Amino acid sequence: MQKNYPPDFTYQDFAPQFTAEFFDAKEWTDIFASSGAKYIVLTTKHHEGFTLWGSKNSWNWNAVDVGPKRDLVGEMASALRAHSSLRLGLYHSLFEWFNPLFQQDADNKFTTNYFPTTKTLPELYEIVTKYKPEVLWSDGDGDAPDTYWNSTGFLAWLYNDSPVRETVVTNDRWGYGSICTHGGYYTCADRYQPGHLLKHKWENCMTIDSRSWGYRRNAPLRDYLTIEQLVSTLVETVSCGGNLLMNIGPTRDGRIAPIFEERLRQMGLWLGTNGEAIYDTTAWRAQNDSLSPNVWYTYKPKENAIFAILLEWPKEGTVILHEPLATQGKTQVALVGHGSLKWEPVKPNGLRVLLPQLSFSQMPCQWAWTLRLTGAT
Repeated sequence: MQKNYPPDFTYQDFAPQFTAEFFDAKEWTDIFASSGAKYIVLTTKHHEGFTLWGSKNSWNWNAVDVGPKRDLVGEMASALRAHSSLRLGLYHSLFEWFNPLFQQDADNKFTTNYFPTTKTLPELYEIVTKYKPEVLWSDGDGDAPDTYWNSTGFLAWLYNDSPVRETVVTNDRWGYGSICTHGGYYTCADRYQPGHLLKHKWENCMTIDSRSWGYRRNAPLRDYLTIEQLVSTLVETVSCGGNLLMNIGPTRDGRIAPIFEERLRQMGLWLGTNGEAIYDTTAWRAQNDSLSPNVWYTYKPKENAIFAILLEWPKEGTVILHEPLATQGKTQVALVGHGSLKWEPVKPNGLRVLLPQLSFSQMPCQWAWTLRLTGAT
């Protein structure tokens, strides 16, 4: 702080520096759509309490009163619906680091509820009514129980009387102890990757910058996940029944930095070829291969198709899939984006798939490859 900011600089002094002059919601929508995503989650308010819309309950600490002087949430919601089929999700932090009302309630061991009744709940009702999100991503319980936040009361309204009652989905961060226990889907922890199938729908919320949820102007290249790492994370997450929510940190002037844009567009390129192994799939009876490394499975019930996703291209030109039960004359194997492949049975069970000898330009994609099996169990 002493090196980069003047004396007596406070957190509040950042607000006028948040200008967002280059923010273009339509351009953001194009980038998000190109990634192959089906929904986005925009941070409307994080733990510092600054809202990206003109909150009536956050006077002079919102993007309409100070900084951009714009309703950024409204612009994003409108562009998303006008120019894409993406679903709108909104993130909202329950507590705030610096709010004296929350501090007062915390000092009272949450026997008083001045903060949620005058700040948190009015804002939640406002963003749902005004922007009609189909995903509501709650966070930051401040170690206060759900009764303090009146979470059950709000959720009862959300699911029964709100304008999004027929479509809305919520997560599991609605009070101390609710995470990974109560919710439409579980998040359990930041960057959550259980590595096995869960009984409840879940989401892996993680960051492309491995060390930050925001934008770091001094971040070195090594801190950004490669597209290979991101595809691997997506595949493992979906194989274990989860959704992937990749975080990017925009700049204070409203741009998505080129490295974030590149990663998103690369993911879209991969999904353009391999999306059938991801979209509308479910977890199979085996999540990964028990003997062959870096092989993950997904399943599409409507087509009775098993997908084996290879995170690495085998050097020997073949791969043994030990989990599927194949039948000669019935089971068919194809390399997605290329065509049919030959296979042979192996003992005691499984099949050896003979991979084609392809030049780099002939490969259906560059990072991970999908085998589609039909007629197998």
